[in-house]
Amino acid sequence: MSITQQFDNVTLNTQANVYFDGKCVSHGFTLADGTRKSVGVILPARLTFNTGAPEIMECVAGACRVRLPGEDAWRSIAAGESFSVPGDASFDIEVDGEPFHYICHFG
Repeated sequence: MSITQQFDNVTLNTQANVYFDGKCVSHGFTLADGTRKSVGVILPARLTFNTGAPEIMECVAGACRVRLPGEDAWRSIAAGESFSVPGDASFDIEVDGEPFHYICHFG
């Protein structure tokens, strides 16, 4: 998978979404066709996220480990890779070292 470099013709929410005492910061935006996405950064931490809608998390830079719903093992994710999370679920993510930069594609 190639890394998404740019989105054109978007409406950007300038107010940041700040989670976990600033360990995760994202900005939501909407494409011209109404598709919602967000871009963000997770600083070194181990966090648990809850989803409303299905999500595809695309790693733009950095790396992380994830433990997805129904799985006991952790998976390593690097730049150019992605992982999917079902809606109404939770997943664990761990970032060590450099920040994890991501694009969240909402399902």
